[in-house]
Amino acid sequence: MVSLFENYEQQYSILTADITSQIGLLSTSGSKDRRQLISNIEKNVKEAQELLEQMDLEVREVEMSKQQRCKTKLDCYRAELKRLTLEYIKARSIKQGTFNYESQEEFEDIRISENQKQKLLDNSERIERTGKRLDDGYRVILETQEIGTQVLQNLNEQRETIQRSRDRLRTTNEDLGNSSRIMNMMIMRSIQQKIIFLIVGACFVIAISFGLYLGLSK
Repeated sequence: MVSLFENYEQQYSILTADITSQIGLLSTSGSKDRRQLISNIEKNVKEAQELLEQMDLEVREVEMSKQQRCKTKLDCYRAELKRLTLEYIKARSIKQGTFNYESQEEFEDIRISENQKQKLLDNSERIERTGKRLDDGYRVILETQEIGTQVLQNLNEQRETIQRSRDRLRTTNEDLGNSSRIMNMMIMRSIQQKIIFLIVGACFVIAISFGLYLGLSK
């Protein structure tokens, strides 16, 4: 199944192939064809720039194992589009130096296009800078996510440690309770035995005293 990123790649390849072909025709075209070629090239360059922006957004949805390869491709595509833009400007400049314009209107159209080609260059550089900033921002997000994951892992380990300590404390409390009950039972038995000894001793003393009394009475 073809991913959205790969679909953008195919569209980009078609556009850059058209741009390359049209730049080659630019130096041999007539005035009317030339204007049409310039319009087509600038339109295709703009579409290619928009595709790069979409690819830059889509690369973040690609699997982690494929992300770096896609980013490398994207950097190559940016460099390629910048090179094509410079070739286009160079082709126009060379032709403009030797071309005899048929009308003032045609000259004005070419002069206006000078601003357009500068915008193309500015857009290409801006896309490249934006892509780098997005990459940096995405890298910070990944680092923050990694730190957050580590913190959550540490907190989970601490929670498990506290839970184990609580279980040990509960067991210790139960053991202490059992020991306390055993001690109380031992004390009660000791008291009971002492009472029994006292009663037996008292009975023995009474019996002896009564025996002596009877002896004296006789």
